[in-house]
Amino acid sequence: MPSTFRIPRATVTGLYGRLLEAYARRTYGQVPDTAYVLWHHRRALRAVLSFESKVARFDSLDPHLKSYALLASAATIGCSWCLDFGYFLAHDEGLDTAKVREVPRWRESDAFTPLERAVMDYAEAMSETPLRVTDEMTAGLLEQLGVEAVVELTEMVAIENLRSRFNAAAGLQSQGFSDVCGLPLAVASDA
Repeated sequence: MPSTFRIPRATVTGLYGRLLEAYARRTYGQVPDTAYVLWHHRRALRAVLSFESKVARFDSLDPHLKSYALLASAATIGCSWCLDFGYFLAHDEGLDTAKVREVPRWRESDAFTPLERAVMDYAEAMSETPLRVTDEMTAGLLEQLGVEAVVELTEMVAIENLRSRFNAAAGLQSQGFSDVCGLPLAVASDA
């Protein structure tokens, strides 16, 4: 499904542009549309790439829980691009795609453990306006995951909010990354 750019797609030029496109194609199979938007502001692009490379090294939170939280956040915000890309990354990381596809309708699905449900509820609560994060919700996660993992979970959901809101505002839609996964994302019953 082609994206609709609200911010026009930039033409990537020069050596840095060719290197960026080559890296993206080698890593993801295609250039993420967000790169074409950020190309208009090279300092912002460099800052995002630097930040994302540092964030990718976080390792206190179970990667499965992190994936479920990011997908739940993107679904709450309504960023089809982030869901598409997040599903691709989860598939690439070896997560059970049949389970991952259920994230947008996790409340109706019986695929998830109580801890996974608590993590997705927290991610949704952080992604709504106004926030609906409660002391009880946080205390339960602290007890099950520990402080460092909850800090990482909170930071990752906040980062996904930044990504999803940027991409949705820029008009980016599903780019077809998840096509390689073989299963479409489930749709929440209230969607």
